[in-house]
Amino acid sequence: MELGLPTELAPWGDVNTLETNNFVELTGTLGGRPRLSHVSRAETYFVFPLEIRRLSGAVDTLNIMARRELLEQLEPEPAPKITVRGELRSFNNKTGSGSRLVITVFARTISFNDAPDTNHVALRGVICKQPNLRRTPMGREICDLMLAISRRYGRSDYLPCISWGQNAVKAGDWPVGATAELTGRVQSRAYIKQEDSGAVEKTAFEVSVVTQGVV
Repeated sequence: MELGLPTELAPWGDVNTLETNNFVELTGTLGGRPRLSHVSRAETYFVFPLEIRRLSGAVDTLNIMARRELLEQLEPEPAPKITVRGELRSFNNKTGSGSRLVITVFARTISFNDAPDTNHVALRGVICKQPNLRRTPMGREICDLMLAISRRYGRSDYLPCISWGQNAVKAGDWPVGATAELTGRVQSRAYIKQEDSGAVEKTAFEVSVVTQGVV
């Protein structure tokens, strides 16, 4: 599928600059054409869905944010997959519509290819909320973490993460303010929220942790 944008604008430079404390690499199938997201400081941003299949067969659908110039410099190829490299971003939605914490993948590079589906994230940040250790109905330990990762211009991204099993037990003892390093995958998870209008299906985005440690 071609991205379907006009091509009259000049390319955006420095697309190879990737964050060292927040790195995401995804390979999957384009789930739809880019749609306008917003304009900020004379930059136009688009968002599009990327579908990544897990080994189990389940599919994570993640929202990719990209500058218009990056999309326009992309050369469409007859390949079934695209690879996105960039970082995980958060946005606090104050409109009262949709999820309060909006998670997207900010694209630094995009390329067409025929590689297998890939979902990898590596993060280094500060534990900014008391870890919540709990158990699933099946008795498996799970720990909810909130990681704050600094980026340029004094901003930070607040990223929900989940550890499992023995990782969860260890993460449950981490103090607020500790610096943690995590690797894993970005997942989408459907859930039901009860609102005044009734039950509403929503989607949560989080990092499912594979390896972890405090430094």
